Amino acid sequence: MAGTLYLCATPIGNLEDITYRVLRTLKEVDLIAAEDTRNSIRLLNHFEIKTPMTSYHEYNKIEKAYQLVEQLRAGKNIALITDAGTPAISDPGEDLVRICHEEGIDVTSLPGPAACITALTVSGLPTRRFAFEAFLPREKKERTHVLRQLKDETRTVIIYEAPHHLVKTLEDLYETLGDRKISICRELTKRYEETTLTTIKESLLYYKSTEPRGEYVLIVDGKTFEEIEKEDQKRWESMSVEEHMAVYEGRGIDRKEAMKLVAKDRGISKRDVYQALLKKEE
Repeated sequence: MAGTLYLCATPIGNLEDITYRVLRTLKEVDLIAAEDTRNSIRLLNHFEIKTPMTSYHEYNKIEKAYQLVEQLRAGKNIALITDAGTPAISDPGEDLVRICHEEGIDVTSLPGPAACITALTVSGLPTRRFAFEAFLPREKKERTHVLRQLKDETRTVIIYEAPHHLVKTLEDLYETLGDRKISICRELTKRYEETTLTTIKESLLYYKSTEPRGEYVLIVDGKTFEEIEKEDQKRWESMSVEEHMAVYEGRGIDRKEAMKLVAKDRGISKRDVYQALLKKEE
């Protein structure tokens, strides 16, 4: 029978956050696939785990995935670990998981630490709906595209950032999203853990004079529905009634229903819409 791929969450800072189940599994599997074996060996040595390791990272993720699948087919059980946190979250492990599913290999996840969820829960911002963006793209065109999408995002947004890129990212967020609430989380679960609920503008001013240190998770407040309604109202008011009608009719909505929608958008009666259109025709 084929083996199983175990996704083992490892601590994001504090070693006490590892679970008993993960420790047992790391000891029992035939092989551990690690993002960085030099980093993971310290974790394994700390818990006296002697299981053999192999590297699985961004630069060998496809070729190595098929090699691991062959070993899984042969009956070996393999644990996948990342440098910190849950494998396959903003991590090359997602490709290995996909390929395992395509090849009929069983995959199971052993839950544990994840920086995105840890930061979200202590952020002080809404947690019911959220969007995880991980690291923003470095390439300018792609980065601009993503930021524009985030501008109208109503969910709380989670972004990872390294200290040497933090100021640039805060500048881009301020320029695109405006001055929203933001929770700056750094060094989560570690000795110097810190969470600051502030605004994008205030955090930008702070980090322009204070050197960023540690790994950061940024929790950004989403756009409120009230803000969206105000923006929509301004947009409608900038159009003539005829142009407003054309928006809905262009979507295939019949004229009668379009008149109802235009009246609702503009806060006027359907009769007012009719009179405005009639006047235009004259």
